[in-house]
Amino acid sequence: MDPLGAPSQFVDVDSLPGWSDDYKAKQRDSHQNSVEKAPVDVRSPFPYRKDINAKIILWKGDVALLNCTAIVNTSNESLTDKNPVSESIFMHAGPDLRDELQKLKGCRTGEAKLTKGFNLAARFIIHTVGPKYKSRYRTAAESSLYSCYRNVLQLAKEQAMCSVGFCVVNSVKRCYPLEDATHIALRTVRRFLEVHGETLEKVVFAVSELEEATYQKLLPLYFPRSLEEELQSLPYLPADIGNAEGEPVVPERQIRITEKPGVPDDASDEEGLEADLSFIGSHAFARMEGDVDKQRRLILQGQLSEAALQKQHQRNYNRWLCQARAEDLSDIASLKALYQTGVDNCGRTVMVVVGRNIPVTLIDMEKALLYFIHVMDHIAVKEYVLVYFHTLTNDYNQLDSNFLKKLYDVVDAKYKRNLKALYFVHPTFRSKVSAWFFTTFTVSGLKDKIHYVESLQQLFTAIAPEQIDLPPFVLEYDARENGPYYSSYPPSPDL
Repeated sequence: MDPLGAPSQFVDVDSLPGWSDDYKAKQRDSHQNSVEKAPVDVRSPFPYRKDINAKIILWKGDVALLNCTAIVNTSNESLTDKNPVSESIFMHAGPDLRDELQKLKGCRTGEAKLTKGFNLAARFIIHTVGPKYKSRYRTAAESSLYSCYRNVLQLAKEQAMCSVGFCVVNSVKRCYPLEDATHIALRTVRRFLEVHGETLEKVVFAVSELEEATYQKLLPLYFPRSLEEELQSLPYLPADIGNAEGEPVVPERQIRITEKPGVPDDASDEEGLEADLSFIGSHAFARMEGDVDKQRRLILQGQLSEAALQKQHQRNYNRWLCQARAEDLSDIASLKALYQTGVDNCGRTVMVVVGRNIPVTLIDMEKALLYFIHVMDHIAVKEYVLVYFHTLTNDYNQLDSNFLKKLYDVVDAKYKRNLKALYFVHPTFRSKVSAWFFTTFTVSGLKDKIHYVESLQQLFTAIAPEQIDLPPFVLEYDARENGPYYSSYPPSPDL
């Protein structure tokens, strides 16, 4: 209440519900039960942290009305931008703010500068300038936007502020895609709180109605409210999750800087790429992947080292992964041809592939490859096994050897290293011959991992029945071919 008894238009951050407050208790309870049944070792790079979640608030409203230590104003380089956020802040702060800004003499993109709050409920205003977005300069825009959020947080830390209210820094006028910008905003705040969480009590994301849905969608990726939500969010994280501070990392676009500029470029050609990398500086700006143009030249000459080839392959895989996360793959997912189930007798994740559910002639096989990468990326970081049901598979379900070779060549090394067994269930003579040729002459590293399984009883010696969801037609086929013993085993309700 103000002195005259009228209700105040300002909103106290302590009265706002926290990010975790609207998460239903029954969801947490059901998660606890599921974890007891099937514990999962895979963790997100942004794991569930109750202490960090307690500091986060998502609020639909005008940042100028927040009663907190500081609010953030997004502006242009001259600090005179007339976007809705700035205009509201100027209106509520009063004319003294404009006079104060003239003394700052502008603000460069990515920087943050501090003024008093004047007539605002907030004690301070932190002014920052977001980048103008152009797709061909995307890397520079990402780095600049990261700097905006990081510099605001660093300033809040230096001034011992208790709470900060963020507007959406990427203004519409500057054309930055909202979802891309939100990823940077959330992960930068998350990484800062992981290291300096004790310096801030509350971080408020003040959003408009149009922005709220995007923040609601992406917040669980960086601030999961339970282990269950953490696991559910894993497949939706972008390929680039930044470094330890949330800063975007794009290795092939980084610049090579040497500490010995007098050494000619070709002086180390005989010693290979490792010798070339030895000249790279150790400071932050110089940590990068080497001279990309030189690497490409060496590839053409067949002289690139094994380590450099692996990095080239990793970049290629990351491009596939990025595309997989951006693509609408719901049509492939609806086939239920690939899904995660329980764990085997050694505690390794079990992935199921159902051959009959793959209509090879009717679907886009490149999208199928993208879907495989999308699902498997976070599974393959730990040891896992594949169960391939060849049951009742027809000619139009047969995966072409060229497709399998492409898949094997595209996927990351972790897929091959952490795959411990491939159970080939209900194989035919023809499929065994095809698999022998493929693993002998095309991908020899897979040969020793294949186990042909003639019956479910044989499969259950490696994977307990309750740990694998079986398609009903597989159960029926096995009961018909190997006896009725398994016909009483209830199929999964999800299939």
